[in-house]
Amino acid sequence: MFENALWLRKFLKHLATFFGVGFFPKSPGTAGTLATLPLVLLLSWAGPLVYMSFVILFLPIAILSAQIYQEEMGGHDRQEIVIDEVIGFLIAMTWLPMTWKSLLTGFLLFRVLDILKPFPIGYLDKKVPGGLGVVIDDVVAGIIASLILQYIYQHTSWLGQQVMVFTS
Repeated sequence: MFENALWLRKFLKHLATFFGVGFFPKSPGTAGTLATLPLVLLLSWAGPLVYMSFVILFLPIAILSAQIYQEEMGGHDRQEIVIDEVIGFLIAMTWLPMTWKSLLTGFLLFRVLDILKPFPIGYLDKKVPGGLGVVIDDVVAGIIASLILQYIYQHTSWLGQQVMVFTS
């Protein structure tokens, strides 16, 4: 039993860095967001119900992994923790067509919000402790990015149209 708990903690610690992507020497947050692109595409291919279910189930796992990493390594929101960028970008890309325009716009918009941290993102980043504090600012950045992207998608043709066809 104790051995299984150690294995799970070790796995979650690796997940916090998105299996080492967080150790990228320059801009690990950007690297973590880029590394999320294949997951976004895979989940999009699986359909909106699978995509949303994954995001909802993955959120507490992301929080727990950030918490465990912080407990073992010390400090708050260490730069090698990129699981927050993973969940934030997944949220940003929810319900969008998977075109190069939407992926590029979503990537840029999410990164700008994550880096500049306008209110309430910066407030949450500073005030919420623990694993939740690591993840919550990126979740809010993802939600804000998603709302902006949804507005663009609904009111222009700039992001393109969904090319995926779902059949029963």
